Amino acid sequence: MMDNFISNIPVYLILIFTVITFLQSGIDKIADWKGNYGWLTGHFKGTFMGGMVSLLLGIILILEVITGLLALAAIFTLWFSDDLSLALWSLGLAGLTLLMLLFGQRVAKDYAGAFTIVGYFMVIIFGIFLLTA
Repeated sequence: MMDNFISNIPVYLILIFTVITFLQSGIDKIADWKGNYGWLTGHFKGTFMGGMVSLLLGIILILEVITGLLALAAIFTLWFSDDLSLALWSLGLAGLTLLMLLFGQRVAKDYAGAFTIVGYFMVIIFGIFLLTA
């Protein structure tokens, strides 16, 4: 088990990063739905997404929670069975979720916000690279 851990330290760290990033964001949306909804309504005002904020917020919330839980499960799966497949699925879903968030930021013309997402995306892509190389 220890050899598995040492050879996969970067993957474990990226999965922990994914758990923290996505579960915290999902929990924040659950705990402060009204605040998130209000901010996003203003953020997307005047865009084609303006009338869909509630639906899109719900979709992102579900994807973030699933991604975070999947990454958490991937940590245990990797630890106990040396199976990388769940890690790949969780990071793939993380990448897809980040692309959706990036699209929203670009539509809202929040280029600084979009740029912030790029940093998260690079970590996820690096994790996918480690799992598939």
